[in-house]
Amino acid sequence: MASKPYAGLTVVALEQAVAAPYCTSRLADAGARVIKIERPEGDFARGYDAAVHGESSYFVWINRGKESIALDLRNGVARAQLRALVARADVFVQNLAPGAAERLGFGSEALRKAYPALITCDISGYGESGPLRDLKAYDLLVQAESGLVAVSGAPGPWGRIGVSICDISAGMNALIGIQQALAQRERSGVGSGIKVSLFDSAAELMAVPYLQARYGSAAPERVGLKHPSIAPYGSFSCRDGREFVLSIQNEREWLNFCNHVLLQPELAKDERYATNKLRTHNRVELEARVQAVFDGLTYAEAVDRLGDAQTAYGAINSVHDLIQHPQLRTRTMRVHGRPAQVPAAPYKTEWDDEVHPPAPAIDEQGAAIRKELGIASTATV
Repeated sequence: MASKPYAGLTVVALEQAVAAPYCTSRLADAGARVIKIERPEGDFARGYDAAVHGESSYFVWINRGKESIALDLRNGVARAQLRALVARADVFVQNLAPGAAERLGFGSEALRKAYPALITCDISGYGESGPLRDLKAYDLLVQAESGLVAVSGAPGPWGRIGVSICDISAGMNALIGIQQALAQRERSGVGSGIKVSLFDSAAELMAVPYLQARYGSAAPERVGLKHPSIAPYGSFSCRDGREFVLSIQNEREWLNFCNHVLLQPELAKDERYATNKLRTHNRVELEARVQAVFDGLTYAEAVDRLGDAQTAYGAINSVHDLIQHPQLRTRTMRVHGRPAQVPAAPYKTEWDDEVHPPAPAIDEQGAAIRKELGIASTATV
């Protein structure tokens, strides 16, 4: 296996929940030593569930390969231990409430003044200024506040996006910022500060609806498994009850779809459907005509036609279908001594682990880290 790009890099992460641990887990995958600072009772994400051999699915997912040291930062001795760790670090990541790190003596500006090569990354809910600066921010709350739920799902009761999209996006953005700062430090020798918020990350995901509402006619409506700007693009069902989604992206695909799937070449020339704008405007009638064709086909027959037309489509799968999916890549990791399969990272590299290292127990490496710092292992946390 090739050497990892961040081997020799030390990351100190005063982190909890999802956004910051997601970011630092990717640094750990790339070879960085990630020292996770936990409360004595542990990262509260450890208690989200007990689905994976008694361990939280969230914690298993984004804490593999890290070292854990428990520190009660209300205690001056513990703060001194964290200060000693930061002094040796390349990157310091924290996602405490705004202002909390500063009150503890670990504000990013002060740290970079003390350690000029240090890269700091502060992850917050709504940023470090503005009227909502101090508002608690968890993923669903930011989904609602940013308008994500207003453009997601079907008409009717509000629904959340089914994964922690704001946390994940913020973690990705923090990772991007840290990687850019590392590249900058290679040139200048000086560290820099990265600031990421869940709200900014969600707002960036909302760029197209925002621009459509601000400069176009209106914001997109909630249309379920349809696309507000493209037609046909959505879900259809077959004679045997199987459902799938398909997408037509351009006029060439529309022509092939009419010729090989609908077997209605004349429809491609119908003035009501000649362009995507017209198809979207006449969506209801068009989709009824498309559904009428699939009403007469089994799923296997529909797939054959879609393949002939090179029309993009996908099955509507359950989570159990994903577990058995032929394209799913997984990695093994040990959880409480037992093997568990987790989804592989969404990118392949030459330095991928064949088996993921485990996520740490609370303070699992605490004694070793204190010994490394020259501190007695019995020192209070």
